[in-house]
Amino acid sequence: MRRIINAIITIIMLIVVIFILIHVIAPNPLTLAKIYSGNPHPTYAQLIVIERKYGLNKPLYVQIINYISNLFHGNLGMDPVYKVPVVNLLSKYIPRTLEITIPATVLSVIIGLVTGAIGASNRGKVLDYFVRGVYLVTWSSPTFLIATVLQLGVAYYLKLLPPYGIVNPALTSPSRITGFPLIDSAIAGDWVYFVSVLRHMILPVTSLAVANFGIVTRLSRSSMLVHMNSDYAKLSLVKGLSRRRVVYGVVLRNASIPIVTLIALLFGSSIAGSVAVEDIFQYHGMGWFITNSLLNLDYVGILSTTVIVAVFIIVANLVADILYSVLDPRVRVGG
Repeated sequence: MRRIINAIITIIMLIVVIFILIHVIAPNPLTLAKIYSGNPHPTYAQLIVIERKYGLNKPLYVQIINYISNLFHGNLGMDPVYKVPVVNLLSKYIPRTLEITIPATVLSVIIGLVTGAIGASNRGKVLDYFVRGVYLVTWSSPTFLIATVLQLGVAYYLKLLPPYGIVNPALTSPSRITGFPLIDSAIAGDWVYFVSVLRHMILPVTSLAVANFGIVTRLSRSSMLVHMNSDYAKLSLVKGLSRRRVVYGVVLRNASIPIVTLIALLFGSSIAGSVAVEDIFQYHGMGWFITNSLLNLDYVGILSTTVIVAVFIIVANLVADILYSVLDPRVRVGG
């Protein structure tokens, strides 16, 4: 409950900061109305209508209170560029982003644990240096660079996967049930559409996973080296268990517990990285929507997506804390 309350306070503080920044950029209500309009050349009458509609002429604290009140009622406002409620846009784009960020997070954890175990079990050998070199290169490389290299190499030169898009535009989409294209096509039994969506997902998911697995590799390798010198690991070897079984069956399981705390960071990093990845692959998800909101000065969209991303990251941190306390009961004793 304490963490949930802290999460709510964090979201409110974030909204306050965003409102302050917007008003620093455009302190005049009419200037702010022009930004909210999404129109580069609005008339004075249109600005007055927008000013009254959004209450831009009211004190800043009143605007913040009104926005938070509407937020808790599920009202994120009307998008001035698309002329539809922002909720309708987000309900379309969020599932698409989650459909690549969740698998990317899972894949980065799996790759990180495996490479970390390989590095730890071959400490000081060529394979260990190779693993460390690979994760340092990928970890230090920006996400857009990794995405571009994969797009050029796999899609354009090798022609193994589609270079951009969510699905083959010639295909008819199945009925919307969950909003997740892959899941909806599976429910509808449209396997041609399912395979097309899956093929288009591979490069964005791989780009995010490659960019993020390095931190898992580093932490899992360090944690495993500590556990491999522990008494229980030495006792397992004395009992006759093979070194391979001790490393991958006993040590890796215990060393992976701290990785749970990284899940929230990896998920947040995937959400942030999706902005560049979706733009490169023209994958129309929330990251693509954020990019277009910035280009169009759609501050209603920017504010809404910022709040949504914050909620995702805060919830992911909360889930990670709960899972960690389940895996290691000592955390609950310490409060």
